[in-house]
Amino acid sequence: MIETPPGGFEGPVKRSVTIAGHATSISLEPLFWQALEAAAAARTLPLNALIAEVDALRILAEVPPNLASALRTWLLAQRAH
Repeated sequence: MIETPPGGFEGPVKRSVTIAGHATSISLEPLFWQALEAAAAARTLPLNALIAEVDALRILAEVPPNLASALRTWLLAQRAH
């Protein structure tokens, strides 16, 4: 049997970040923001720096996804390791 996530189901929250000197906004669910903040802290990186690194990898893809999708995918792949 599955359960509701801790804190319940929540929709995306939009935040502004700066990547390579350019402001952009990203909409992610709070659980993904929390996971990104934890991943940045574990790497002793500012959140913007971690997002910029994922963005740099994203644009190398044959068909680059949008940034929010790339962040979600990267986070789930990190949890699988």
